[in-house]
Amino acid sequence: MPTFLTPAWADEATTALNASDDVRAAIGDAELTIQQVVSGGPSGEVRFWTKLGGGTVSIGIGETPDADIVFTQDYETAAASDRGELLPQAAFMQGKLKINGNMGKMLKNQDAVSALQAVLASLPTDY
Repeated sequence: MPTFLTPAWADEATTALNASDDVRAAIGDAELTIQQVVSGGPSGEVRFWTKLGGGTVSIGIGETPDADIVFTQDYETAAASDRGELLPQAAFMQGKLKINGNMGKMLKNQDAVSALQAVLASLPTDY
């Protein structure tokens, strides 16, 4: 079982997302890159990105120069979201998630992002 926000977690998540028929259907022709900044975790601040494009998804640890949107949150919020216990929309409304960037593009691709969340919540992960 991979540890949350590690390269092993990113690899396993990428594999699971690309194996999901629901995710592939929801992505369609979506093109979106999300940078996430997570503070206060066991390893300090961690940055990871999620890219949708060409009908596939990839997740990686680190910084991406071409983010359309940036999510900033603490570790507790990120872990609850990954487990499916807290929707990003609720985290945003509660002030636990800050969003910067192209909100129009984010909203346009909301169905694709929601499909990712369902698969990620089903993955066994060590927090």
